[in-house]
Amino acid sequence: MRNNLLYSCITLTLLALGCSSGLKNSGKPGPNDTNQLVLQMDTSKLDTAVLAGGCFWCLDAVYRQMKGIELVTAGYSNGSTQNPTYEQVCSGTTGHAEVVSIVYDTSKTSYADILEVFWRIHNPTTLNRQGNDIGTQYRSGIYYMNETQKELALKSKAAAEESHLWEGKFVTEIQALHNYFPAEDYHQDYYTNNPGNSYCVYVVGEKVEKFKKLFRDKLK
Repeated sequence: MRNNLLYSCITLTLLALGCSSGLKNSGKPGPNDTNQLVLQMDTSKLDTAVLAGGCFWCLDAVYRQMKGIELVTAGYSNGSTQNPTYEQVCSGTTGHAEVVSIVYDTSKTSYADILEVFWRIHNPTTLNRQGNDIGTQYRSGIYYMNETQKELALKSKAAAEESHLWEGKFVTEIQALHNYFPAEDYHQDYYTNNPGNSYCVYVVGEKVEKFKKLFRDKLK
């Protein structure tokens, strides 16, 4: 049985994107009206994964391309500050990691599939760092909501490390999800909404293309 935290995370994600289950799709949102997105979803088939792997713009962009993913929301998790701002998180004083909450349809994809992608699209061997992004907010992490997710995360990490996907010891933390706060509106779907941004072109875009190349069978 799924716990209350899982349902809370799904609810926060839906609210962050201005969604309401049971209503018809109002159409594809434009670049500035993400909060107007309304989807029809069977919540009995939904589950949530919360992951940290550097700048949340990267994970956000990649998982939006993946089959079975219903919603992706950039946010902040496992810190001490309530309702933190981006500036506060970037200061490194809140304890929060930049994360994405991934709501997925369990009839179309799985937690294991999501983790398989996770290990390949970020470097899990660099402590508190992804490329030039340095700080505890950029740490690698998997934040589980029940014992099943915890066991799958531990097994997945061990298998990925043993397969030598990356040279070096994996430093990804696997911890219970203590809290989750959606990031500001302008961080949502940042890659799509800011195509000319140099970070999007050279960093986020590279990860998106890597995903498309490695996981063609998982593309929407």
